[in-house]
Amino acid sequence: MFDAPAAVATPEAVDTFIARWKGTTGTEKANYQLFLSELCALLALPTPDPASKDNSENAYTFERRVDIQNPDGSENRGFIDLYKRGAFVLEAKQTGKGLETKGWDKAMQAAYNQADQYVRALPANEGRPPFIVVTDVGRTLALYSEFSRSGGTYVPFPDPRNYRIKLEDLRQPEVQQRLKALWEAPDTLDPSQYAARVTREVSATLAQLAKALEADGYEVDRVAHFLKRCLFTMFSEDVELLPKNSFTDFLTRMKETPEHFADAIGSLWESMNSGGFSGVLTAKVMRFNGGLFKGIDPIPLTPEQIQLLIDAAKADWRFVEPAIFGTLLERALDPRERHKLGAHYTPRAYVERLVMPTLIEPLRREWATAQVVAETHNQKGKTDKALESLRAFHHKLCQVRVLDPACGSANFLYVALEHMKRLEGEVLNLIADLSGGQDSLEAEGFTVSPQQFLGMEINPRAAVIAEIVLWIGYLQWHYRINGKLDLPEPILKDFHNIENRDALIEFERREPLLDDNGQEVTIWDGISMKKSPATGELIPDETARTTVYRYHNPKRAEWPEADYIVGNPPFIGASTMRRALGDGYVDAVRQVFKGTVPESADFVMYWWHIAADAVRNGHAQQFGFITTNSLRQTFNRRVLEPHLNDAKKPLSLTFAIPDHPWVDGNDGAAVRIAMTV
Repeated sequence: MFDAPAAVATPEAVDTFIARWKGTTGTEKANYQLFLSELCALLALPTPDPASKDNSENAYTFERRVDIQNPDGSENRGFIDLYKRGAFVLEAKQTGKGLETKGWDKAMQAAYNQADQYVRALPANEGRPPFIVVTDVGRTLALYSEFSRSGGTYVPFPDPRNYRIKLEDLRQPEVQQRLKALWEAPDTLDPSQYAARVTREVSATLAQLAKALEADGYEVDRVAHFLKRCLFTMFSEDVELLPKNSFTDFLTRMKETPEHFADAIGSLWESMNSGGFSGVLTAKVMRFNGGLFKGIDPIPLTPEQIQLLIDAAKADWRFVEPAIFGTLLERALDPRERHKLGAHYTPRAYVERLVMPTLIEPLRREWATAQVVAETHNQKGKTDKALESLRAFHHKLCQVRVLDPACGSANFLYVALEHMKRLEGEVLNLIADLSGGQDSLEAEGFTVSPQQFLGMEINPRAAVIAEIVLWIGYLQWHYRINGKLDLPEPILKDFHNIENRDALIEFERREPLLDDNGQEVTIWDGISMKKSPATGELIPDETARTTVYRYHNPKRAEWPEADYIVGNPPFIGASTMRRALGDGYVDAVRQVFKGTVPESADFVMYWWHIAADAVRNGHAQQFGFITTNSLRQTFNRRVLEPHLNDAKKPLSLTFAIPDHPWVDGNDGAAVRIAMTV
């Protein structure tokens, strides 16, 4: 758990600063430099440097000049109120308006828009800072972050409820530390940095326990299901779905009487499944349901194994990063994958680089339009009409469906979920401002939820993990926003939104493919590795085999209907498909897609073709995929060209990166990929 943050300034100094600036009037030009300089002094920060004639030297100055390019080719000159290279662009106002009134909101939004324009006008060699700060001098500072620095949208930091720091909040040590870090080390505020470390540590502990239980003779799948329930129970106590620390305390008691552990934890999970009083925790527990606690089959543990659970439970599960947790958990629970735990995983920023242009930026453009419509009605005194337009957008947002047709453990779906929850938070804040806090759409269950995020995954273990990842991400977000989870029961709902099935073909039946001697044909399972006796390096374990099947009456698989499609389909070249997938499967796929996807195309292009069909025929609005960077080569371009060149319903590329670094989720290897939207 975290230690309490230390104060940077003394209480007396903070009180003096607040008293000096509270209620000040005048224009921002008259006051903002003095206000910010004194804030720096309060927090033991260096004050801005004098401006230099050479603009490239102005790394931390007031009134930093930027040249803004207009669409018609002309140029305007602007001045950033306070700029700190690699940290923030700050825009100051001194509104004199009541906080969170219509006029104040409008002025603050205008200041944010101005700052965003300045960010995009900065020289390319300086890069974009991770923060935008908007201050109403002497009253508030609002923080917006974009840690990937890839041109995406700056979003309220740390979330839509807590991004505005009022003058009185400076008394809080954690706020002082946040602002100090904003100036001195802004990237340390990126929650994914701490979350990644916590997630790695938790995954390593669970892997150690899984390995010990398998050595005791328990089946891999039984161990995996047992540990998934354990980890969700740990998460539940940290977000207070269970009484705080109750599960950790239970484990500590059980370490002294391990012979009762299996019965006791089984009883707890039965209570969580159905709701009611738990004798194990001596407390009433909520009804979880959702399938996670069905068919409970607890495993007896030794004191040493219980200690591993205690070690994992001591982590702060509020900060586990779902975007990478699924990948690491999949590796931890599969003995064939466990050697990859130390390997790299796909960074969240890479995932965002595709998710943002595919669906978040289009949704934010719609949100900007809804805000303009609402403001127009509001200026005419038609508050009801303004609220109607905002509620209509929220209603649409809660119905948007996102599909990943090769979802793995749901890292793309989780990132999409989090960004849509961020957007929803902004929408609900504005609705609350206009309605005087009377609206309760979210409380009534009208909210962005996991059921909108659809996945198909061929690996049954990954499919189960994907569901857990989405639920943990969803519940984490609610906890961060509200400080508690006051949700209707059952907590978990079985939406069947993650389907364990093939994304390309359906078939009547399949049977093992036999060789000329009547023996089943097998291939390497594509996962298991062993150490080479010659080099000590990991090489394929050819003794780990999987059966090759023949597929009867294959046909193209139907995909769930979705508004946006996004993902990272498997990287398998055309020449290696038979070795990786088996003759029977490759023959079935090529038979189904004959005439539309040439046999020379890479495996990923089958997904590209289906998604392109969906968009062109109006079944989806947009799609974005990671593909191999051989997309530009002739054999793959043949898949793109019929869609892009169709005379009646041509497809348009709105975003493309032909060559981008990536981390292969299968083995952690660094590869080069392409992105298309």
